[in-house]
Amino acid sequence: MAADLGLTGKSGLHPDACGTCQSQSGDVLQNESSNGVALELLGDFGLVRSGHRVRLSLGAQRLLAFLALQSDGVHRGAVAQHIWPDYPCHRAAANLRSALCQGRRTGCVPLVDCVGQRLRLSPLVRIDLHAVGVEARKIVDGSGPPPGSAEALVYDLTQELLPGWTDEWLELERERWNQVRLYTLESLAQRLLAAGHHLPALQAAIAAISIDPIRETARRIVIEIHLAEGNVASAVRLYQDYADFLLRELNVSPSPQMTSLLQDLLSP
Repeated sequence: MAADLGLTGKSGLHPDACGTCQSQSGDVLQNESSNGVALELLGDFGLVRSGHRVRLSLGAQRLLAFLALQSDGVHRGAVAQHIWPDYPCHRAAANLRSALCQGRRTGCVPLVDCVGQRLRLSPLVRIDLHAVGVEARKIVDGSGPPPGSAEALVYDLTQELLPGWTDEWLELERERWNQVRLYTLESLAQRLLAAGHHLPALQAAIAAISIDPIRETARRIVIEIHLAEGNVASAVRLYQDYADFLLRELNVSPSPQMTSLLQDLLSP
């Protein structure tokens, strides 16, 4: 049987299946270290409770993912309309009730808070997207970890946001995540290059290229890495391949900023 979403109401009240509230026992909010819940949005969806994966219906998965991407909570009606846009309002509302009421709770950590008619994901739920985003901002603003600790972050930044999901409400969130990934990987690659860590710098830059092959910034960094290592032929070949790619796809040329990196080598 699919697990519950642990819907809780204001002041520790737990709405029942009909939207009314019942008192919860005092042991519902236990220490997160022993009853923590993690929500995985990067890569395949996952809900992990105390190290074990929890099986949820597709509707419940989408509810948790949607709420995880909303910072201030959302009115119940808006949640239902966004997740089930092709259904009549009464059917979408019924689907929402079903998603919320699969059971009573998952472990001792509530997943969804209800304040009036607004729903929000419980702050006790750890969301991988948010955790990686915090580290990404540190890299972009220059206050992140030293270059040697970048491998795990590069891996996380290669993960797409819920790949395979076709929901319209995810489109803008995916674009936001992709921009975060690009800027962080490029910033990280530049820092690693400046520190002389060429291989991890190359890996970060290549990861950025895989996200947006047309974007030039990461390709410039790769050329700079090859030049720093004395691999002039590799740098020239990369430039020529990229120039051919741009000409074929967009009928444009690399920027002067990129061309200047190889100006002496490309001159007749």
